[in-house]
Amino acid sequence: MSAVAWTAAGSLAVWLWLLLGQGFFWRTDVRLPPRREPSRWPSVCVVVPARDEAAVLPESLPSLLAQDYPGRAEIFLVDDGSSDGTGDLARALAERHGGLPLTVGSPGEPPAGWTGKLWAVRHGIGLARARGPEYLLLTDADIAHEPDSLRELVAAAGTGGFDLVSQMARLRVESVWERLVVPAFVYFFAQLYPFRWIARRGSRTAAAAGGCVLLRADAAERARIPDAIRHAVIDDVALARAVKRSGGHVWLGLAERVDSVRPYPRLGDLWRMVSRSAYAQLRHSPLLLIGTVAGLALVYLAPPVALFAGLATRNVAAATAGGLAWLVMTATYAPMLRYYRQPLWLAPLLPGTAFLYLLMTVDSAVQHYRGRGAAWKGRTYARPDTTAEAAPEQR
Repeated sequence: MSAVAWTAAGSLAVWLWLLLGQGFFWRTDVRLPPRREPSRWPSVCVVVPARDEAAVLPESLPSLLAQDYPGRAEIFLVDDGSSDGTGDLARALAERHGGLPLTVGSPGEPPAGWTGKLWAVRHGIGLARARGPEYLLLTDADIAHEPDSLRELVAAAGTGGFDLVSQMARLRVESVWERLVVPAFVYFFAQLYPFRWIARRGSRTAAAAGGCVLLRADAAERARIPDAIRHAVIDDVALARAVKRSGGHVWLGLAERVDSVRPYPRLGDLWRMVSRSAYAQLRHSPLLLIGTVAGLALVYLAPPVALFAGLATRNVAAATAGGLAWLVMTATYAPMLRYYRQPLWLAPLLPGTAFLYLLMTVDSAVQHYRGRGAAWKGRTYARPDTTAEAAPEQR
């Protein structure tokens, strides 16, 4: 066989393994596990780090204020040095809508060594601990919750004995670029961190989605959250890993009633979201970067190239292997498109989207070596500690 045919055959073999051997990552049926209401509802403090979030708070904060929770619950919004009146707007929304009690705090500028929103999270947890909560709900300022979201999370955690229950909020898919890039983002995440492995006791795979994390307060103290992960750029994965390493039981799945209201109308917006942390995911390793680029090329780009090259040169082996690999790829992507209520004709376009992610990853590395590092809300962290960003540990 030709080199093209061998490459296509290798890609097909990888796809057959991904289909059956990677925790059925492509299935989208991992939702909140079976749950029952407790005899006594535990107390919960909701911590919301917010930096320049005035544009999204009117859609998200009222949904937290309106939580229908039978136990004691309180919201702590941390205005992390905003310049757009985030804190004042939060107070005004609470006064207008009522509901759960709201406290707005401000932590001041973070000291050296703290990345992203973790300094704000630390301040919020510090305020919450004065109330002695049994659970902490860490949720981002752009996340909107249905009225029963909190009670469902708490019921799931109590029934399953989970120390951490996280839902990957359904991201917005309205613009052309959101439709093309966002479902693939969740698909790739699930491929790296298969949800079924995360919930398995004894498995080393750990991950969470930072927009919605319910955490037992005693598990947070045991894992020294957030101090133990203060250097982390990918803070949600680092948080779940710290909880699991300290003996905690972790669960992550797709959300049904938790949504992100943050828009990403242009490709540049999505590009910055991905490139901010892509190289950190690779532990800032040039070798891992090279391997990732080669892997993406083999797994996602080789199938359509082999198919069309085989058809053009009448290379039946290359066209067949490439076509079958592309078919399996398309089939595994279709469930995610259905979850996002997108047309299935987008599924065959996954190789093009993967190529965009390849470029975003390379750009992330370029930014790192230019000294720009990871950026979050106008703050740049030139050379973050990469210990907490290690690649996913498998079974």
